[in-house]
Order: sequence, then structure tokens, then C-alpha cells
Amino acid sequence: MRITKITFLATHSKTALTIKIAAITLATLAIYNQDLFAIANEGTTSELMSYIIAIPFLFGYFIYRKRKMLKATITFKESKPSRSNIHIHEIVGALFCLLALIIYWHGSYTFYPLEYHIASLPLFLAGTILIVFNTQTLRTLTFPITFLLFLIPPPIQTIYTLGTTLSTYNSETVYTLLKTLGMPVSLTTQYGAPVIFLESSEILPSAFTIDIACAGIYSLIGFTLFASFFAHIARGAMPKKLAIFIIGLPLIYGLNIIRITTIILIGAQYGIGAAIGVFHLFGGWALIFLGTLILLPFSEKILKIQIITTKSKPQPCSHCDKRPVEKQNFCPACGRLQTYPRMKISKRDMLKITALLISTSLIMLYGVPTLALTQGPEGVVITSGEQVSTQILPEIPSYTLVFVERNTEFEQISGQDASLEYQYVAYGSPIIRVTLEIGVSLSSVHRPEISWVTWPQRTGRQPQAIQLDLRDVQLLQNPPITARFFAFEHPGFNQTQVMLYWYEQAIFETGSGLEQKYVKITLIANTNNPQNFSKIEDMLLPFGEAIANYWKPIKTWSKITLTIAQYGTTLIAAITSLLAVMLILHRIKRIKQSKASLQTFNKLVLPEERTILKAVNQAGQKGRSTGQSVASFYQKLSQAPIRFKTLLQKLSQAEEAGLIHREIANQEDNPILIWKINVNLPSS
Repeated sequence: MRITKITFLATHSKTALTIKIAAITLATLAIYNQDLFAIANEGTTSELMSYIIAIPFLFGYFIYRKRKMLKATITFKESKPSRSNIHIHEIVGALFCLLALIIYWHGSYTFYPLEYHIASLPLFLAGTILIVFNTQTLRTLTFPITFLLFLIPPPIQTIYTLGTTLSTYNSETVYTLLKTLGMPVSLTTQYGAPVIFLESSEILPSAFTIDIACAGIYSLIGFTLFASFFAHIARGAMPKKLAIFIIGLPLIYGLNIIRITTIILIGAQYGIGAAIGVFHLFGGWALIFLGTLILLPFSEKILKIQIITTKSKPQPCSHCDKRPVEKQNFCPACGRLQTYPRMKISKRDMLKITALLISTSLIMLYGVPTLALTQGPEGVVITSGEQVSTQILPEIPSYTLVFVERNTEFEQISGQDASLEYQYVAYGSPIIRVTLEIGVSLSSVHRPEISWVTWPQRTGRQPQAIQLDLRDVQLLQNPPITARFFAFEHPGFNQTQVMLYWYEQAIFETGSGLEQKYVKITLIANTNNPQNFSKIEDMLLPFGEAIANYWKPIKTWSKITLTIAQYGTTLIAAITSLLAVMLILHRIKRIKQSKASLQTFNKLVLPEERTILKAVNQAGQKGRSTGQSVASFYQKLSQAPIRFKTLLQKLSQAEEAGLIHREIANQEDNPILIWKINVNLPSS
């Protein structure tokens, strides 16, 4: 009969847990599915962001590793004296979700929508966990949730700046090593990138360009991801965990130097074809894997950090017994978990889950895309070698639209589906060039300021362009499309170029059906007067508005969503301030409760009760304040043992009085029940 009851309770708990997890998962996927799909697409198509592929697996491992802690914390109930604060985590959770949504909507109003959307994801997850579960569960999942920030696309300008710096140092180091080995090499630059020329018996020397792909920046980003993962799961002091980064980053840099040197040596011996094959074979992932293989044993043997952990054998406890499931979950002595607490769906839980799902449904109705989704021009087929019609752009009064070329060579280099150039020509007016870059990912349609300014500026040569202006401008109000002005001057040439470009998503006929693609539309005009670029910008803006309207945005925003996005910065500051005030007031309330508890402590007449509380305090300061630990410290303080049953009764009475409370602590990813004191006891 008892086995049947236990089985029923276990099944009931699994059902309740499944419902709660499903509610959080559905709410998150309903809001962030477009963004997660876009990030996954970038991870599979961009070498820079290929590390993203590993994040779901590492996140899943975090959850698996903490499964015991989660099973214990999701059903944890606060002590009775904090009943007045029992809703604080739900209120904070709701504010977290609201703040995440405002960041999400405001991000769609900026030039970096995907970055804003992904940045709000951990905050939204934290909020839903607080609403559906409790603070202890969020505390357990703090690092895995924070780990999701690695999904944010890294800032391209910073990556290119670091990459160009690394490529310069790499090329100089490799050149020095090869000269030391007696190799006939020379170092120069081409298109702003360092190039090592290897003299050979052939008519022309072999050229090895040390660009971003060779600089090792991709490997360093990926290694930072894995180093964070290993540092979290490792057991050791924090300074030793930080040493993983201090040692690992130079290690990856050194391995990249060895890789480049080896590739050039192979090229000298077997030809450029063999060198290219080795380069693709030993890419960023190979460096990360090799660096990890070197670093892990070093960390364990030299730094004494235990990364591959083994379960320690628990100390025997005479109080651990088989208690009924519904009465005793933790051993009162050692604090170890004996049976998982039973979970049930209360009326309050159902109300919260229903409110969460209804709110999510309303948000979906007022949802915004990552990028403005347009129908695209009609009758345009994007296939290789296909002539593209001028219907892809609108007719502008007084201007003649001319199709110039389709740059198939650039398409192959960048991985784009189409790279098209048009011109608007009018007598007596500057020619306005329009380029359309169409690809399956954002990484294939690059930002021009990176190529013209950021990439060459740290290679030891004069930049290809001197930046005059870089700012964002609202192209359309609803749906909001944010474009960017980029004006620059060519050194050595009496010419200034002005660009206006923006990103969209459009539906194209590819010959095999309709497909959704990313599009970068760029308007370009030149002037011989550097002081005249602002007038060129004013001239380009109406063209941009006309093209954006011609591409027929599919969905407009509601007035509510648009207003929230426009005043997003103010609303974010307001909600953040409200959260700060709530947390400060909550802290003040805790301080008042602590003072009241101290008065209660001073009123205790029995020395035994005062000694027990001092024992709880000292046990917590020295380690884990389990029942056994409290009994041990009590014996040291009073010079006499205490019956364990009596100790438990006194602890329960102290909990009722608000002097102490229970918590679930993490001991090697296993939950243990400990006692925490609510009183700031005097040092004497």
C-alpha cells in the first residue's frame, strides 16, 4: 500500500514539475524563437560565431549537473516568519520580465536589434523562474542563465580591432621565427593585411595573408567560452580558477603562432595547396581542443584544480533513516537529501502559470521581428547567373535607374546569394549607387565602416578611409527601420564618400521556392568637397525612405509597442530604479527584523537556548551549519553534550520565533539542509 502511495506521489510531482518547466519554456520560445533561430543560423554560417553551436550542449550539461539541487530547491518553502515577504520574489520576477520586454522592444528600434534581444533573454528567464519557482532556484541557476550572454553576437568593430592587432603581432612573430630558421621570407602588406611572401623555385613567390581568420581571435573567443565553463564546474579557489584564463589565453596565442609557422613550412615543402588544406584542417576548433587538452592536466596537477570530479564518499550518519516521503526529506543531522520533496500544483501556481501564458500570448500579438520583414520586390529570382530586373528598386522622379552589374566574385568570397549594383542617374546631379547584398546570414553582409576604417587602422599602414560621420537615423517610423550614415574621406584623393545603409529581411524566389533572406541595402554618393557630406546625406535620405517603402513591410507595430520602444531608455531607467528601491526597502525590512530578533534573543532566559543560537552562528562561520555541526559547536561552547531530539525541538522553536531559518546549500552539486541565523550576535 505504501509503495503504491509513494509511486503516486512521484508521478504527481513529475507532472507538476513538467507543467512548470513547460510554462517557462513555452513563454521563452514564443517570444525569442526568431532571435534564437537567427543566432543558430549565424553559428552555422559564420566562423566568428561558430562557438555558439556549443552553448546549448554546455547549458544542458549545467542543468544536468545541478539536477539534484534543482529538484530540492524548486519545492523549497521559506520559514514561517518571512510569510510577509513571501510574494517579493514574484513581484521582482514580474519586474524582471517587464524590463526584459522593454529592452527587447527598444532594441528593435535601434541599429542592433538582435544584440538587444539576446541580452534581454537571461533577464526574462530569471524573471519567469522567480515567478514560477523561488529565489533558491534562481540562485542555483544564476551561472547557467548568465552563461547565455555568450549568445550575444560580439561587437564587430571590437573584434576587427583586436583581430588586426593580433594579425600584426602574429605576422611579425612568425616572420622572425622563419628568418631564424633560415627561410627566404619577406613581410609586407596588401589591402591593409600583413602578408608573408615565401620565395620558391616557382616564377612567383607564395603569399600567406595573415588576416582575421588567421589572427586567432576566433579561437580566443571560443576558448573564453570553454574556459568559463571549466572554471565554473571546477573545484578550487577563485584565484586558481582565474588562472585558467591567465594561462589559457597566451597558450592559445602561442599555439596559433605555431599553426601559422607550420602552415608556411608545409607550403614551402609541398606547395600552397597542401598549406591551405592544413589551414582548414587545423582551424579555430582544433586550437581550442588542443589548448584544452594541454590546460586541463596542467590545471589539475600544477594549480590543484579538480575539473574532472569524482564523487566523494559521504560520511556515515546514524540519523539517516528511511522516513515517510511526505514527512522527512532531509536528514536532520547531516542535512543530506533522503527523498525529494513532493511537488504539487497549487491554485496559486495555476494562477501564475495562466497569467504567464496569457501575457505571452498578448506579447506575441504585439510582437516585433528581429529585423523589419518585407515582401521584397515582385518578379525577382535570386539564382546564380540569373539576370536581375530593375524592378527590385523603385523609380525616382528625374532619375533613371540602371542595372550595373552582379558581382559574382564577391558573392563567392563573402558567401552571399547575390551582390547587385544599380545606379540612379540624373543630369547635373551626383550619381547615386545602390548596392544590394543578399545572404542567408547577417555575417555574410558586412558593415562598410569595418572594411574601410577599423580593419586597416591597426595594421601599421594609413587607413583606407578617414571617418567623418557615423550615426544612426530613423528611416521609417512604423515599422521602425534604423539606418546608418557613414561618411569618410579617402587619404590622398580629393574625394569624400557618403553611405546610407540598413538591414532587412525579405522573401525571395530562389528557383526552388520562396526563402527568407537577409538584405543589406546601401546608398552611395561621392563629393569632392569634404565639408559637403552633410548635404549628400540630406540627398540620400529621401532615396532610402522611398526604397524602404517600396519593399513593402509586412507588419506594422501597434501604437503601444511603438511608444514603448521610442521611450525605452526612460522606461528601462524607471523600472531599474523601481527594482532598486524595492530591494533597498526589502533590505531595510530585513535589518529591522534582525534587530527585532536580537531583542528576542536578549530576552531568552535559558542559557541553553542562547548557546544553541551561538552554536548555529559559529557553525555557519566555520562551514556548513547542519544539525550535526550545530550539536558539535554546542558541546564546545557549553562543555556538555545535548540530546539531538532536544536540539531539533529548540531549533524549530527558534525558527518559529524568527531567530533562524533553513536554507538549501550546495555541497558538490548535492543539496544539504543547513540552518542560518537571523541575528547579528555580539562578538563577545
